[in-house]
Amino acid sequence: MPIDIGLTDAQREKSVEALRKLFAETYALYSKTHGYHWNVTGPNFNGLHTMFEGQYNELWAALDEIAERIRALGHFAPTSPGALMDLASIKPDNAIPDSQDMVANLAKGHEAVSRAAKEGLKIAADNGDDVTADLMTQRATIAEKTAWMLRVSI
Repeated sequence: MPIDIGLTDAQREKSVEALRKLFAETYALYSKTHGYHWNVTGPNFNGLHTMFEGQYNELWAALDEIAERIRALGHFAPTSPGALMDLASIKPDNAIPDSQDMVANLAKGHEAVSRAAKEGLKIAADNGDDVTADLMTQRATIAEKTAWMLRVSI
């Protein structure tokens, strides 16, 4: 059945490209945050362990929202972790950093998510895709608040 939501195929495709980038950054940050939750040590263990858990749960829910928007635009959501990591600027760690580096790395990761969301917001707005623009605004807002909370935790 054809999609008739007031966007052309080309407009939907441009939004999907931006959503895939946001999805990849979010997935990479989710993976890093969950790993840090498991492996954090030190005097701030309990607080960071709990904070990271809240963050990875929020990121997991965000992945679902982003994937469902991609599907609503008539495309398939990415499913390959390798392909997602190739799209993301957030890279996995090769070792387990100390807790302060974990916090700093996650703050930078949320900033990367915010940048991807803002780039996507411009694309969606230019193409009249208000629903995707709204999603991008929400993701940037959450990412920037989380980055701030992490930065002041160091």
